[in-house]
Amino acid sequence: MASRNCSNFFPGLTCSLFLLLGLLSFPAEAAIKKYQFDVQVNNVSRLCHAKPIVTVNGRFPGPTIYVREGDRVLVNVTNHAQYNMSIHWHGLKQYRNGWADGPAYITQCPIKTGNSYTYDFNVTGQRGTLWWHAHIFWLRATVYGAIVIMPKPGTPFPFPQPNREEVILLGEWWHTDVEEVEKQGQKMGLPPNMSDAHTINGKPGPLFPCSEKHTFAMEVESGKTYLLRIINAALNDELFFAIAGHNFTVVEVDAVYTKPFTTEAILIAPGQTTNVLVQANQKPGRYFMAARPFNDAPIPVDNKTATGILQYKGIPNSLLPTLAQLPASNDSEFALNYNKKLRSLNSPKFPADVPQKVDRKLFYTIGFGKDSCPTCVNGTRLLATLNNISFVMPQTALLQAHYFNLKGVFKADFPDKPPKPFNYTGAPLTASLGTSRATRLSKIAFNSTIELVLQDTNLLTVESHPFHLHGYNFFVVGTGIGNFDPVKDPANYNLVDPIERNTAAVPTGGVWFMHCHLELHTGWGLKTAFAVEDGPGPDQSVLPPPTDLPPC
Repeated sequence: MASRNCSNFFPGLTCSLFLLLGLLSFPAEAAIKKYQFDVQVNNVSRLCHAKPIVTVNGRFPGPTIYVREGDRVLVNVTNHAQYNMSIHWHGLKQYRNGWADGPAYITQCPIKTGNSYTYDFNVTGQRGTLWWHAHIFWLRATVYGAIVIMPKPGTPFPFPQPNREEVILLGEWWHTDVEEVEKQGQKMGLPPNMSDAHTINGKPGPLFPCSEKHTFAMEVESGKTYLLRIINAALNDELFFAIAGHNFTVVEVDAVYTKPFTTEAILIAPGQTTNVLVQANQKPGRYFMAARPFNDAPIPVDNKTATGILQYKGIPNSLLPTLAQLPASNDSEFALNYNKKLRSLNSPKFPADVPQKVDRKLFYTIGFGKDSCPTCVNGTRLLATLNNISFVMPQTALLQAHYFNLKGVFKADFPDKPPKPFNYTGAPLTASLGTSRATRLSKIAFNSTIELVLQDTNLLTVESHPFHLHGYNFFVVGTGIGNFDPVKDPANYNLVDPIERNTAAVPTGGVWFMHCHLELHTGWGLKTAFAVEDGPGPDQSVLPPPTDLPPC
């Protein structure tokens, strides 16, 4: 699915989402954009030493895909690395076409070493900033890049035209092989080691050792306006981002235009994108841009600050940059206020078509549990759960099992509500509520509107969870601290201009993945999937699988 987006979850936060499962038409004619992705291993040097990493076309971060709304895109992915691979096109609406969505063992089996697969999809009804990344193991630590969707020719932005634009990819860096980091954590039954640095466009910046030359710099001219397309590609950290002395005007999130508002910093969760306008209106000089985690939960994170430089034209590199002021790492008040400001543009040209009638209500609790593990450090392994169920990844892709009616791969009986209600946000519970491990999906009727309430809980601990729903968009109609009240809280829903996010989605037919976009929690089982039934019409069912779909 897309991101859990409320827009970010805080301990005890509840979030109400509206999901509309319907049908949209394809453009009659479209340009065809073709890309070749060669997945390969290259040596890359950061933080004083080199290590082999998985890349696309030898680049870190990977290449940017540029398309227009209405284009057809074909990306041929050839896997030269020793790992299995799949690529997810994060936030793209894959109407009837889950085969191109990319999550391994959900919509396809992975591309094995030496093999290729062509992702063939249409860009329909979307414009803005999205991104792509590996969707198997922790390989997206280095396998990721931007997707820039320009409006149709002759369609202007609904905000002042910038003089230039720049992609800003925020990420994480580990000294060691991230796959070994993940395996070691699984072996010990504990959280894997946190990252050693954050990065801006793959570079940690001069505050880290041996990183003077590994610093992203952006030159600007006084009086001009710049559009920054900011993407959080980090595996596990929500991030603050700011530029010293310069305000941002937020104009888009997750490829959906917003009501513009000004802020000194943004908060962006893993998987999310944010477009901002920046005016070069300060004294010519050099100014740090900075990214650092937001974390108000009692857990360790990599709290180091990545930096880049915004440099006015004609200013020498010898001038020391002005430091950026970021919110405190645990500033929940800033985070809540920032997210309250996010509203859909809801203009006549870009309306917020919020469903006013709900066909089905779902209530999912988010928590942690433990599983017996005799070889682990404490004799147990951490699990993450939705409605007390920790998801088990299948060995056959769920979409194939759904399409071909294969038995024994999954059960379509995921509960609409938790089996054992309790005080979800009271004192942290340590008692077991009988966590189960299973591959259970929720069957969803075609063209139905779903209200999904995501309730954070106190099971073992409290934490933030940015959820991502693959395939379509959703409206965040309400958020709050504490336990959701089904009687009182719906009266406060915003059904006029709620923010619409691509980090949660269920399109026409097929199987669509929903998971926490903190890779750590996904690995612990914080995920599920929706099996959406076909509609009655000839254009309301899943397309047949492509002939080059990777075999299981």
